[in-house]
Amino acid sequence: MKYADEFRDPVKAKAVLAAIERAVAETGATPQEPLRVMEICGGHTHAIFRYGLDKLTPAAIEFVHGPGCPVCVLPMTRVDECLEIAERPEVIFTTFGDAMRVPGTRGSLMQAKARGADIRMVYSPLDALELARRIPEREVVFFGLGFETTMPSTALTVQQAAREGRTNFSLFCNHILVPPPIRALLDDPDMRLDGFVGPGHVSMVIGTAPYDFIARDYGKPLVVAGFEPLDLLQSVLMVVRQIAEGRAEVENQYARVVPSGGNPAALAAVEAVFEPRDAFEWRGLGEIDKSGVRMREAYAAFDAEAKFGVGYGAARRNSRDADLPELAGCRCGEVVKGMVKPWACPKFGTACTPETPLGALMVSSEGACAAYHLYAGVRARAVDAESERAVS
Repeated sequence: MKYADEFRDPVKAKAVLAAIERAVAETGATPQEPLRVMEICGGHTHAIFRYGLDKLTPAAIEFVHGPGCPVCVLPMTRVDECLEIAERPEVIFTTFGDAMRVPGTRGSLMQAKARGADIRMVYSPLDALELARRIPEREVVFFGLGFETTMPSTALTVQQAAREGRTNFSLFCNHILVPPPIRALLDDPDMRLDGFVGPGHVSMVIGTAPYDFIARDYGKPLVVAGFEPLDLLQSVLMVVRQIAEGRAEVENQYARVVPSGGNPAALAAVEAVFEPRDAFEWRGLGEIDKSGVRMREAYAAFDAEAKFGVGYGAARRNSRDADLPELAGCRCGEVVKGMVKPWACPKFGTACTPETPLGALMVSSEGACAAYHLYAGVRARAVDAESERAVS
């Protein structure tokens, strides 16, 4: 298939759905004890709900929404540190749009901008570097956020700034890695997962080998998937077939885009600029070893944490709470972990909406709460509430 409409062909979709039905029957799963398949990527979550795949697939499959939205897993402590930097009079703080409304304990970047901080939305780190060129008397800070997908562009921008000797440009690094939180979830005794639909965009950069531990150490299948309806349906079929056949392998449904070895040039840039942190804090998951990156010593001059004295310095971390609580009643952390669905939160669709978000998962275009509100809405919440009443 070459064109987008071919990946949305209803005739082909019906054929794949019939194959999924047969494969699920072979596993012995039932609606009461379904196969729990986690789609790691927030983009996949939105595609599942946009195309109604959760309703088309058998009731014996339950989609579990993973921590694959970088804005959603950003803890309130890091938002507070963004504000601390952005509110300095010499700073122009630049960020992607998704991060503007993520709440910290003192509000969001959008609210800080309304209070007078010079905070600007950009579309790439190169936009921030261009600002530093045009306004050399100001410190321009780029809020580096995202998984392995966005790391290469940030790394290449830092390298360009270094070549230019652009000393008024720096990076507040909050880039994170996909594999470590998946290991943390698999190690959680309260979390039952039967298989994974793996992220497509991340895998374009890192390839498929970093997921091998999921099959090797935990006996769970993972299939890297594209984002069209037939991509996702085929990937679910591949996962269920592995379960039915007693296999656990890493497979690549998205081979038209994802090379098994990843992107060598992108990986080289990332390796040159970044190194693993000992630990990084995740919303809902706490601190996870080696799950984030920081600037290497060679690029320390461009490290906003060092330049402005914020972040993960030991003395600073020991002087404050490491994991600030969510707002009262907000269940973002549990949703991030896949423990509850968004409509289980009492604030979903009432106090917390896309217009008035209380949690990061309602803010982000990849957030599970935003997907449920946009595509499932009040109907889904009512169905779940009725189920809870029936159980009680």
